[in-house]
Amino acid sequence: MLTKFETKSNRVKGLSFHSKRPWILASLHSGVIQLWDYRMGTLIDRFDEHDGPVRGVHFHKSQPLFVSGGDDYKIKVWNYKLHRCLFTLLGHLDYIRTVQFHHEYPWIVSASDDQTIRIWNWQSRTCISVLTGHNHYVMCASFHPKEDLVVSASLDQTVRVWDIGALRKKTVSPADDILRLTQMNTDLFGGVDAVVKYVLEGHDRGVNWAAFHPTLPLIVSGADDRQVKLWRMNDTKAWEVDTLRGHMNNVSSVMFHAKQDIIVSNSEDKSIRVWDVTKRTGVQTFRREHDRFWILASHPEMNLLAAGHDSGMIVFKLERERPAFAVSADSLFYTKDRFLRFFEFSTQRDTQIIPIRRPGTTSLNQSPRTLSYSPTENAVLICSDVDGGSYELYVIPKDSIARGDAVPEAKRGAGGSAVFVARNRFAVLDKSSNQVLVKNLKNEVVKKSGLPISGDAIFYAGTGNLLCRAEDRVAIFDLQQRLVIGELQTPFVKYVVWSNDMESVALLSKHAIIIASKKLVHQCTLHETIRVKSGAWDDNGVFIYTTLNHIKYCLPNGDSGIIRTLDVPIYITKISGNTIFCLDRDGKNRPIVIDATEYIFKLSLLKKRYDHVMSMIKNSQLCGQAMIAYLQQKGFPEVALHFVKDERTRFNLALESGNIQIAVASAKEIDEKDHWYRLGVEALRQGNAGIVEYAYQRTKNFERLSFLYLITGNLEKLSKMLRIAEVKNDVMGQFHNALYLGDVRERVKILENAGHLPLAYATAKVHGLEDVVERLAAELGDNIPSLPEGKEPSLLMPPAPIMCGGDWPLLRVMKGIFEGGLDNMVRGGADEDEEEAADGDWGEELDMVDVDGLQNGDVTAILEDGEAAEENEEEGGWDLEDLELPPEADTPRASVSALLISFCGSNSWYACKPDLDSEIFTCC
Repeated sequence: MLTKFETKSNRVKGLSFHSKRPWILASLHSGVIQLWDYRMGTLIDRFDEHDGPVRGVHFHKSQPLFVSGGDDYKIKVWNYKLHRCLFTLLGHLDYIRTVQFHHEYPWIVSASDDQTIRIWNWQSRTCISVLTGHNHYVMCASFHPKEDLVVSASLDQTVRVWDIGALRKKTVSPADDILRLTQMNTDLFGGVDAVVKYVLEGHDRGVNWAAFHPTLPLIVSGADDRQVKLWRMNDTKAWEVDTLRGHMNNVSSVMFHAKQDIIVSNSEDKSIRVWDVTKRTGVQTFRREHDRFWILASHPEMNLLAAGHDSGMIVFKLERERPAFAVSADSLFYTKDRFLRFFEFSTQRDTQIIPIRRPGTTSLNQSPRTLSYSPTENAVLICSDVDGGSYELYVIPKDSIARGDAVPEAKRGAGGSAVFVARNRFAVLDKSSNQVLVKNLKNEVVKKSGLPISGDAIFYAGTGNLLCRAEDRVAIFDLQQRLVIGELQTPFVKYVVWSNDMESVALLSKHAIIIASKKLVHQCTLHETIRVKSGAWDDNGVFIYTTLNHIKYCLPNGDSGIIRTLDVPIYITKISGNTIFCLDRDGKNRPIVIDATEYIFKLSLLKKRYDHVMSMIKNSQLCGQAMIAYLQQKGFPEVALHFVKDERTRFNLALESGNIQIAVASAKEIDEKDHWYRLGVEALRQGNAGIVEYAYQRTKNFERLSFLYLITGNLEKLSKMLRIAEVKNDVMGQFHNALYLGDVRERVKILENAGHLPLAYATAKVHGLEDVVERLAAELGDNIPSLPEGKEPSLLMPPAPIMCGGDWPLLRVMKGIFEGGLDNMVRGGADEDEEEAADGDWGEELDMVDVDGLQNGDVTAILEDGEAAEENEEEGGWDLEDLELPPEADTPRASVSALLISFCGSNSWYACKPDLDSEIFTCC
């Protein structure tokens, strides 16, 4: 028994597998219904509207629905996508034991302690039939998978089979009038929709469960008399075939396995038993310590079973489905249906070679586990768990691959693990003495060697070497020198995959992949939440592996990613270029073509093959958030930039790679305050004063602009900032700008206008502006402030900057490896603004010539010619919103001739004249 998933919860009374998704519903004695993902091992949802235990639950085959029935006499139909109960069906008068959807019609069948079985139409939400006849609790009822039959089991010690053909005819609308008439008569005079076809009597106690065989006319039942009975039926009668004895307590649930000729039953004796249908004997028993079993469920399409017990449930498989295989050059040897088969990769020819499995082995899990092949001797070594671990050695005649008729006699021996270690030598692990026996092809022991670690399996590790596995470590052992070549601590390793050149090895455990060198020097570890199933190395040294639902890759540095999703698990045998050869669980060979672009691209980046990277960028369709994030993370934002169309992402990547031109272009497209601010910060870091100025202008960040002009010594533009502050009525801004300019008269004027006459007087007095002092003294009268005597005043002047205008080389942005090659790919080339931005000094080069031939930055010229604005209104082409002052600006309404100095959202200064009638600024 291979346990795949286990839960701890209240007693589980009902179970149902989803047909497509890896989900299972468990209904609990506490009244809760749990929805689990058994592949991930996570609880997806819980539904708890029932009052009291929920004994039955069932998924619909195709709709997002499930049905539940409980001790509150209610049947509830739920939509798991909407996470809620859609409606409740009322009618039963006692506990509901089981519920089930019909596979085709909109029907639900329910069994209840009120001694009836009811069939409901869940679309019309009505009860369409009541099946009466049992005279004790009905413990279960289910539809036949193909025919119009229902089977039920009751504590009245009988199993009944009901024919519901009439119900189907009645529900599916009649074709002609005569049928309609007969149906009306039936409705009027009480016809019977469902009739008892057989009553199966044979159990001595109440029957707890009965189930149909999926394809054959068989029924299996389990009862409180501790027996499992097998029944056969034909058109006229049903009869008991055999009784399976072995359970020590009430049999709670029993069912046929969908894929194999076996019956599975569980019981209150805390065991699950597996029976052979043909031989009618017990095959295997699985026991729990303290938990009685109550319910069994099987997956409708996969080889999975589930059992509910007192403290939770288990999802399990009875047998491994992984075919044993070995790859040698262009050929694959594998086992399928008790035969050894040969597959040639180049021609995709599949041939059956020899039968392998001995007849007469009844127990489960006796199929081959591993296969080892010696190409020179054409010998195959097959290991299985038969008799506690044994191997079989077949030497295949050369021509039998073509013919498949000669059956060589196998040489057998005991040993859980056997592999070829040389051309005609193989090693067998003897666990009891912790020794390796080296044997020749005659099955004779040639040499014995003690193992360095107490191993439970051995794997091939190059000629004469073995990789030994213990619970928490692996070691490579040289059989000739009896030395340990390397050792590595790992989780429990299940499979070992060597690269083609034998330089690297991948150690696969249930949830991890460890990549190591040939001497077991650790390179990287990958953790997976979903089980790792197989793997192989491709020609580039990338390890490709599969989990239950993905094909993934692992690069030498540990980076991994998904190549594609899988519907069913596969086992990779070989990778050739873009083709993955694999075996599925049915033992069929399948080639799968994959898109290797992503991992080849990442590998080229890793190996610094930048010419490959360049050609892939130019020719492939690589894109997506994951790829961009990867390039960013690996320090190649400039490469990521060329995959991106989204302006915000482009902006972020441009800032990260220091590409100011692209950042400016993107900021213009986005045109948001935050982006301009961030552009300003990056430009300042790079010392690009021109773009800093541009960014501050776009955000109308006057304080920062003033300070920028101060530190770059641009006094001309500082005086313009003073005028702007004046127009905006920003007293603080005016004062700061006057202070930066060292303009005392302006400061006195500002203080005077603001009503701070004592401060204005003190400033004028200290700086020796006697004419102003006299005027202010007259205004102040007796309130003239007293100034300290004997102090020598000095004018507060900003220091002259070392460099005036231009950029300063704070930071050199190095061009990336790719930049030269990628420049011609930038969308549509850089537009003018970017080139201007790159030029740096916005004082001279960037002043555009106006329509009048004036420099935009020349305020005085515009002040002299006040009419320029109106004449050139059309040609100016400046957006009105660029001219709007920020909302807090309370501009005083000046006379018509007064001019307003503002700057547009560009790099130039403008004179604007308010149009008093329309209150819209016209701009020259």
